[in-house]
Amino acid sequence: LVNKRIVSVGELIEGQLQLALTKLEKTTKERIGAKDVEKVTAKNVTNNKLITNQFKSFFNTSKLSQFMDQINPLAEVSNKRRVTSLGPGGLSRDTAQFEVRDVHSTHYGRICPIETPEGLNIGLILNFATYAKVDDKGFLKTPYYKVNNGVVDYEDVKYLTASEEFGYSIAQSSVRVDENNKIIDEFLTIRRNYTYENGRSDDVDFIEVSSKQIVSVAAAGIPFLENDDANRALMGANMQRQAVPLLQTEAPLIATGIEADIAKYSSYNLVAKNAGKVTFVDGSRIHIQRKESTVTDKYTLRNFERSNQGTLIQQRPLVRIGDEVEVGDILTDGSSFKDGELALGKNVLVGFTTWNGYNFEDAVIINERLVKNDVYTSIHIEEQTIQFRTSRAGDDELTKEVPNASKYSLRNLDDDGIVKVGSEVYPGDILVGRVSPKGEENPSQEEKMLYAILGQRSPSTKDTSLKVKNGHSGTITHVEILSREKGDVLEEGIEKIVKVSIAQKRKIKVGDKMAGRHGNKGVISIVLPEEDMPYLEDGTPLDIMLNPQGVPSRMNIGQILELHLGMAARKLNVKFVSPSFDGVKKPDIEAALEEAGLDKTGKQVLIDPITGRKFDKPVSVGVMYMLKLNHMVDDKMHARSVGPYSLITQQPLGGKSQNGGQRFG
Repeated sequence: LVNKRIVSVGELIEGQLQLALTKLEKTTKERIGAKDVEKVTAKNVTNNKLITNQFKSFFNTSKLSQFMDQINPLAEVSNKRRVTSLGPGGLSRDTAQFEVRDVHSTHYGRICPIETPEGLNIGLILNFATYAKVDDKGFLKTPYYKVNNGVVDYEDVKYLTASEEFGYSIAQSSVRVDENNKIIDEFLTIRRNYTYENGRSDDVDFIEVSSKQIVSVAAAGIPFLENDDANRALMGANMQRQAVPLLQTEAPLIATGIEADIAKYSSYNLVAKNAGKVTFVDGSRIHIQRKESTVTDKYTLRNFERSNQGTLIQQRPLVRIGDEVEVGDILTDGSSFKDGELALGKNVLVGFTTWNGYNFEDAVIINERLVKNDVYTSIHIEEQTIQFRTSRAGDDELTKEVPNASKYSLRNLDDDGIVKVGSEVYPGDILVGRVSPKGEENPSQEEKMLYAILGQRSPSTKDTSLKVKNGHSGTITHVEILSREKGDVLEEGIEKIVKVSIAQKRKIKVGDKMAGRHGNKGVISIVLPEEDMPYLEDGTPLDIMLNPQGVPSRMNIGQILELHLGMAARKLNVKFVSPSFDGVKKPDIEAALEEAGLDKTGKQVLIDPITGRKFDKPVSVGVMYMLKLNHMVDDKMHARSVGPYSLITQQPLGGKSQNGGQRFG
């Protein structure tokens, strides 16, 4: 990183402005040369389109411009902290060598060694470490506490870039200090010039600020990260970003302490801008009167909004009337938050045991309780849009009188021809009735004859209504109408735009993907009735069964430690916070299990409900935090009988989006 700097958004836009101004200068000179001097005015020789078009094309077509990842709050925070080596002026992913993609020792505390995509982009798209900052020259820097003669000065935080770090001795954040902030151990491991060596405490110049300094925000959310293999930790960090917000949220019993920080920095939550007292709260707004002032701050809550990925954005107030708030206090719980903490999944009772081959190849067996009680139910909102254009042939018309449409498909429309809010809709139903003029067309001989016999002219309009897409269904939650008449600014040739939001409640089902936080992912293979699920000696049935063979070769042992500590946490009715690299150790887990009255191996006897007999060997059972991911079977399942064919080969098209066929061979 000594030789690399970050080009920020501002710098990229500055480059675009320079290009635009160069073009503007050129065209202005040409126009001045072509006109009489008397007729030249600033208006008729300049053209602002050049500048706006340059920016438009940059934001819409540049490789570096992305649609924000909003599946959940963590995905959003992580997306905003991403850096890439690709794009204009960068590398190409085909020619990038292994050395460029590898983790470098200067990444320490600046770029996360774990969070990067799998596949072609590995090591080219990176994430900032938790405390990394960019200085004004574009170099990454990371914070340290200054140490003077073995005494740590916690007031003096120094940010160092990769080149400034050379020559200094840096100790880890986990060194022991006494009440006078003096380092206790005389000899310790220090980092100097990016290698590790043994040194004395008097030689230490700096100490790291935190144990999660080297990893990114997503990787810091994995408990027992130090016990996981790096490849699986990478999957765990990436899959937390794909967890869908659930209907009822629940914070993890085994947390890492970063969950509350994510809540503070997420745009999903409202944060108090000024200190004061809450004077009004309801589901849509919060009023706070400022301290020693008559000014009232009004905050509007977001209700039932659609994110970029179709998940739900919802804010619930956390404060009550009369509460005193300080600057930076959280006022609401967004989706995927519980009491101001990130809550992506659920704490469920998990057992590592096989069951009639149903968890072969990482498959997951779940209890029907998770379906019935809406434990893993999420809401997804689909938005469909239709435009009404004007053209020479005629104008599109909004109407309920759609030609050749069945009465059934029109049942939800109001008198204008727009679907009513609250209607239940299914594939093929009409959402917005629209008829468009037919172009100049030559009717066939048969049509001419029919029209002559029946004495009717051929209809001049055709049905171009907005219909519910194949495979979508749900409830209409919102209808928005933009029209030129009302003064909305629309593009040329467009008179009206109607947007319809369809929300659907998705319970968890066979084919959905689930994962823990340690890269332990799988697809649901069967939903077992509660009475068929193996149960503990006190009669509690398991919620989920995972295959024990998925653990040893993958070396993500963190899930086993989380499982055992989670069981102790549930029995003792407490919550454990275990930060990465500085958390709970094996003796602590054994002590917690013994305190909870459980066997210190963490294993328990399971009973098979079908025979009523105990399983031969005790089974690892505990509470694990499991997520439901964005890869749901409802989005992927597809069937076709007759549909479109390719013009060239006359074979069916491919893919769900084109209503295509399934390829064999």
